[in-house]
Parts: sequence; C-alpha cells; structure tokens
Amino acid sequence: MGEYIFKMPDIGEGVTEAEIVSWHVKPGDTVVQDDPVCDAMTDKATVELTAPVSGVVKSVGCVDGEIMAIGADLVVFEVDDDGQAPKAEPRKKPEPRKKPEPKKAEVKKESTQAGAIQGPEQKPNTAFAPLTGRPLHKALASPAVRKRAAEMDIDLALVPASGKAGQVTHADLDAFTNSGGAVRQKRAGGTEKKVTGLRRIIAERMSEAKRRIPHFSFVEQVDMTALEETRHFLNAGRQTHQPKLTVLPFFMLAMVRAVRLWPMCNATFDDEAGIVTEHNAVHIGMAAQTKNGLMVPVVRHVEALDIWGLASEIARLGEAAKSGTIKAEELSGSTISLTSLGRLAGVVATPVINRPEVGILCPNRIIDTPVVKDGAVVVRKMMNFSSSFDHRVVDGFHAAEMMNYIKGLLEHPATLFMDEA
Repeated sequence: MGEYIFKMPDIGEGVTEAEIVSWHVKPGDTVVQDDPVCDAMTDKATVELTAPVSGVVKSVGCVDGEIMAIGADLVVFEVDDDGQAPKAEPRKKPEPRKKPEPKKAEVKKESTQAGAIQGPEQKPNTAFAPLTGRPLHKALASPAVRKRAAEMDIDLALVPASGKAGQVTHADLDAFTNSGGAVRQKRAGGTEKKVTGLRRIIAERMSEAKRRIPHFSFVEQVDMTALEETRHFLNAGRQTHQPKLTVLPFFMLAMVRAVRLWPMCNATFDDEAGIVTEHNAVHIGMAAQTKNGLMVPVVRHVEALDIWGLASEIARLGEAAKSGTIKAEELSGSTISLTSLGRLAGVVATPVINRPEVGILCPNRIIDTPVVKDGAVVVRKMMNFSSSFDHRVVDGFHAAEMMNYIKGLLEHPATLFMDEA
C-alpha cells in the first residue's frame, strides 16, 4: 500500500494558478484512472481535471472556491504497490436530484394571494379607493389587536375580519399570518455568497479595467430605418444554410471599415511597458451573457468575412458560450469589443473596456421615434449608439469622428457592401 500525490497540473500557457470551482470526489471515494476529480477555472477557461491513477481519495488540497498554484498538492491517493486501487466499494454516482414537491403552506400562500376565500365566517373589506387600491374605511379592531398588528408590521386594512360589526380579531391576525398574507412583515438578515468562479474573474477584470483605464463615453444617434429594411430583405431571401441576420454583423462590417481610418481604436495598450499596438487584423470581442456570467468570445479576422460568414460565426460562438463548450483560445486575443443586450439594450450605456483593448462599442435599443425629416415629422427607427474609449490612447475628437463615420455607414447600408478604394 502506498500514496500517490496528484499535483496541480500545468493547464495553459502562462497560467500560474487556478481556482477549484467544484470537486467531484471527496476523501474515501474510490476512483478509476481518468475519472473526473475537479473543475479548475483560470482567467481563460474551465478545465476538468481527471485522476492520473486508480485509487482511494485520501485527502484533497482545498475547498471549493480556493486558488491552487500550479505544482501544489491537489489530491492524495491511496494506491496498491502496483499503482492500483485497494479493494473498496466503488464510488456511486449521485442520483439525479428530484424536484421538491411544494409545501402545503406555500400552496396555501399562493392561493390566498390569488384571491382565495378565507372562510365563510370572515368578512373582508370590499370598498377600495379607485386609484390606490386601498380600503376606503379604517379597519375596526380593539387596542390590543392594533398593538399586536403594529408589532407584526401588518396593515389591518388588509386583514379579512370575522368579528362583530366587521372587527378584526386576534384569530383573524393568526389566520392572515398563517395563510401567508402578512406581506408587510419586517425582514432581517441576508444571504452571504462567496464570489467564486467566473463571477470572481469578472469582478477582478472589471475592477482592474475601471481602476487603470481613464474611460470616456460617447453616444451617437443613428437612423436605423434603412438598415432594418435591408436586414429584413436579406433574411427573407436567405438560403436554408444561411443564418438569420441580426444587426451585429452590420456593425462589425462598419467597424472594419472604420478602424482602417482610425487604427488607434483597434489597438491594445500595455500600460506597464508603455506600448500601444495598433493591429492590422480585426478580432472583435463579442460580449455574451451566459447562465454563469459574462463571457467575451472573439470573432477572429472580421476583415476577411462577409455578412453571412459573420452571422454564422456569431451564432456558433454564442451557442458555445452558453453551452459551456467554448474553447479557451476562443475567449482571448480580441483587439476591440462590441457588446449588446439585444432587446434589453436600453436607451444608452457606458460599457466597460475589455482591458488591454482601448475601445468598446454598444448598440442600444431601436425605437420608433417621431423625427423631423425634410421639414416633416415622420416616424423613424432610431437608435443610440454608445461607446467607451481609453482616453490615454484615443482622443475624444478621433472617437467622435469614427463614431460619426460608422453612423453614416449604418444609415446608408449599401456602402457596407461596396469595395473600398
């Protein structure tokens, strides 16, 4: 009988440590070689680590959420002299968790709030003010009941009354509380959650970006009417293998043209070395919301893709990010970013730059808006186009020039498909 110490492996170029976000084993479990041991997260991706030998787990090196340095003792296995597991019961896989049945009290609470009858002996107040929904008359109750209701922070006007002449009794208070009707009860305490995994990485990156980058934001208003007509026309005639077009591919085409004229916006800034690198290739980071938090897949060489190729790549990366199958190399190397919340895009935004980039663009919601055009008031599809830039690298004048140029391209979408001179 002997021990095998599984050290934290090197899981990526330049990676010196990783966060153990979840364990699949615990001391006493028997594992077979290549069984999952834990999930380790770096600033690039989450990697599943597997057992290098068969054996019994003697100890693990940390708890969920802790950082392990590369080379640190991760798991100690008890093994036979030949490196195999000693005789032990195999580790059982956890049974799928069953959805808990709702408690009777919870069901009762829902039915009460939906307007269920409290009982034939109770007489709820039925005269309400038309605008506030509040009862017109003050509830009747004894001083003792009023004092108790005040201590429980219950509005007596909301309690169905069963006493003589419509008085609220102690029994009515009990029934109201037990049925879940005490919606105004005071609350205390809270839930503490340790910031781990992807949320921790997001927090660190956002803090670092805001701390080190002097952001300035610029918003341009764009008439999207013609572009929306073009997009709907192209979608109506697309072939079965072609994806449905959103506005994002159009923005990417515009960004490619724009950064050729303002290369300082398609750049990364190593502020420690004092070096700005203006990139020839256009790799656009596409911020995507997933169930675990914000991720930024990268659409590479946008300059070499047409609108259908862009739409396909956007759809592929978005699905990979949401399903958790995206590769580490698909989450790094961007030179400028584009972020959008789709239908939740809001009126205006001040996006945070994805360091070490120097610029990020953010289309907002398209809204039917009355505007003056050729001396007449007409309804147009208007959108605010938000952006943030690193003021150390990009002057406000140049940012405004570039955003105005992109506005022109989007308002005349045919120009996006013309060959550049």
